[in-house]
Amino acid sequence: MAHDTDEPRLPTARGPLSEAVTRYLTGTGPLPTPGDDPVRDADPYGDDLQLALYLCYELHYRGFSGVPEALEWDPGLLRTRAALEDRFLTALRADTPVHDSVADAVEDLLVEPVNGTGVSYFLRDKGELWQLREFAALRSLYHLKEADPHAWVLPRLSGRAKAGMAAVEFDEFGGGRADRVHARLFADLMTDLGLDTTYGRHLDAANAEALVTVNMMSLFGLHRELRGALVGHFAAVEITSSPGSRRLAEAMRRTGAGPAAEHFYDEHVEADAVHEQVVRHDVIDGLLEQEPHLARDVVFGIDATGYVEDRFGARLLADWRAGHSALRTPLQTPVPH
Repeated sequence: MAHDTDEPRLPTARGPLSEAVTRYLTGTGPLPTPGDDPVRDADPYGDDLQLALYLCYELHYRGFSGVPEALEWDPGLLRTRAALEDRFLTALRADTPVHDSVADAVEDLLVEPVNGTGVSYFLRDKGELWQLREFAALRSLYHLKEADPHAWVLPRLSGRAKAGMAAVEFDEFGGGRADRVHARLFADLMTDLGLDTTYGRHLDAANAEALVTVNMMSLFGLHRELRGALVGHFAAVEITSSPGSRRLAEAMRRTGAGPAAEHFYDEHVEADAVHEQVVRHDVIDGLLEQEPHLARDVVFGIDATGYVEDRFGARLLADWRAGHSALRTPLQTPVPH
């Protein structure tokens, strides 16, 4: 397997937008004009726009093999990205049902349904090992960069909010120990499941719904004006993580996935139970004490996270219940370990 700091390969394009961005990154073609039909008419949640946006965002993480690092701040690419972002964010704001207040949004996050029907419930109760492998491959787009996009908000916070956010991020980055970094723990989980742990390896396999969940995080993280939405996203992730991780740990144990696979979710059951308190009382409350006008953005971040995660879960369950893969390309045969 490749070293986890290697730059990933460019994925296969999925339409005119992602094809044009790919060609531009490799110096073989022009970018789409922001006002042209391919941008204006693209499905904001579709494969083509989401992959094009993912390509733009990835330049701010590890980039791609063979793509000049200087393109991260290329003016033409930033204009194209802005047009794609506008299409995506406009759709998110229009489609996301939002709560009336931060308190209402957080309260709903804290309520666990008696008879849940989401992906973690399905995997806990009846998921098979091949479905856990698909789930891990799709989530690798997030978990192998876990905490990175949230770190972008740190210089945009101050006081209690900044201290609380930094405390949680310190845990996510392993508390100073490389072997405890959560992205490393997820790579260990992938190894237990016989998956290639190379960063970006499963991008071609990822459906549009998976790309949306990661792109939204990058969108919120890269824009200072969306700092409230990123805090809301962070809160939604941390508050719902502990119970969901408990179910996924049970799924790993039931299917015999392996000790590292179990450990990743066991670790999140404990850590995120503590993080939830810090996020609620220090990060959110601290932010709104200083910038109360950001309350609506925090609510939007919480509710948009629920909206895109529900879409992602619905796609997986529809495919699995129909008896077929949720991936665009098949996984490799399990790698022995």
